[in-house]
Amino acid sequence: MTALVDIDPPEDTAQPPAAAGRAGRLLGSGLVRYLAIRFVLIFPTVFVLVSIVFFLMRATGDPISTAFGDRLTPDQLHAKLHQAGYDRPLLTQYLEYLRSVATGNFGRTATDNQAVSQVLRTYGAATLELAGYALLVAFALGLPLGMVAARYRDRAPDAVLRLLAILGYAMPVFFVGLLLKLVFAIWLGWLPVSGRAGTEVQLELQNQISTTGIYLVDALRSGDGSAVADVLRHAVLPGLALGLLVAGVLLRLVRANLTGTLSADYVDAARSRGVRPFRLISRHALKPALIPIVTVLGLQIAGLLGGAVLTETTFEWKGLGWELAHYLTVRDFAAVQGIVALFAVVVAVTNFLVDVVAALLDPRVRY
Repeated sequence: MTALVDIDPPEDTAQPPAAAGRAGRLLGSGLVRYLAIRFVLIFPTVFVLVSIVFFLMRATGDPISTAFGDRLTPDQLHAKLHQAGYDRPLLTQYLEYLRSVATGNFGRTATDNQAVSQVLRTYGAATLELAGYALLVAFALGLPLGMVAARYRDRAPDAVLRLLAILGYAMPVFFVGLLLKLVFAIWLGWLPVSGRAGTEVQLELQNQISTTGIYLVDALRSGDGSAVADVLRHAVLPGLALGLLVAGVLLRLVRANLTGTLSADYVDAARSRGVRPFRLISRHALKPALIPIVTVLGLQIAGLLGGAVLTETTFEWKGLGWELAHYLTVRDFAAVQGIVALFAVVVAVTNFLVDVVAALLDPRVRY
């Protein structure tokens, strides 16, 4: 009996050191250290972008003097400047702005007295929805067409697809949008000219008890099939106009990287075993080719947001891009700074996530 007691493992004392060892190895691994550094870099990136926008907005003077300078007496103008805080030293304004942003307070818009955080919530969902449609178009077109171009490298299909990719990337988003509107909305009458949904559907979605602001999600939750169809019909042209911008880049990236991996020795070995061409691409060559593609696509997110401003303006899609264009026109500092700060956070976080994916796909991507 005494011997049995002696040989039983002391469970409560043996497992913690093993768990601590695993945690220590994980924390000490290159992957965790790499991702921690990339995560910390988000904060200086956002800080620099927010600071640049703050000083650029004030480089041409304050909005009150521009709007009312010739209609107010000097005393009235000074009173308005003092009330808005524009008569204080620029450094003081900057430090107060950073302090308020750090606490999540972006202030109120000067033109319509809305909380900037409310503007970001209301219109951010619309821009997020548009970006989702654009990414769907980009992957649905760019990935398979890039595989086809690599499969028929230096032949007629490859030449045609490369030309289309160049056109898709080179043509301005607003021009593509206007062209699509002219053909499919005005000449053929197949799709709506503008907006996110028809008037009745829009009122129906906005009057729901709980809404996400993403019309497709709200329409699906309502269970109304006609509302879902209406939302999708309105999304086709804006999603296509913005998605073609990224699809052209994706097509060329997939083609270029697949061309390299298809000439690798292990792919030649698979080819010699009689593996069919498209199975060769999808099973053996595509994954190594995706690593640089994922990295570059992260950089395309910034271009996607820039394109969203033009796309939303072209199709009257009332998202953050539409609002940014409006607030830039009237020089509403608080609104512009809040929207750009949100864009900066989205770009920085997206690039961090891209680094995570790239590190998981390729162990060599470490510091």
